[in-house]
Amino acid sequence: MTNKYEIVLKYIKDLSVEIPDAETFIFSRDLITKYSLGLNITTKAMKNNMIEVITKLSYRDPHKSRKKSYFEILYASVVKINDKNLKKDELEKILLCDVQNEIYPGLEKILLNIIRDSGFPDLKLQKKIDFEKLYTQKLN
Repeated sequence: MTNKYEIVLKYIKDLSVEIPDAETFIFSRDLITKYSLGLNITTKAMKNNMIEVITKLSYRDPHKSRKKSYFEILYASVVKINDKNLKKDELEKILLCDVQNEIYPGLEKILLNIIRDSGFPDLKLQKKIDFEKLYTQKLN
């Protein structure tokens, strides 16, 4: 049996690190472990049975503090659909679960390296994203 899809390429589409000034950096450094991770996934049909999947991760201060840093990455994956007989819900599950499970470990590593390379201490995200659970919640 052939794979129903393949990821033909992956790249960073956009990257944003916002640290307005040194005072904000010092304030943010102490609170960086309290920041929250945001996730958004969008898709765009392309030619030749391909779909661009944009996975957006943001890491931000959930409080209304004026002194905060902000990190965001838009990661693009171009997916070729090999099975032309997929039902809509099968395709949706592939894009929102299977592709995400495949790319997410590398994407998380990129984001954490960017935060560290921006001068913040090493971070570990305690909560792993369960794409299957998110997909099931979206359906209900």
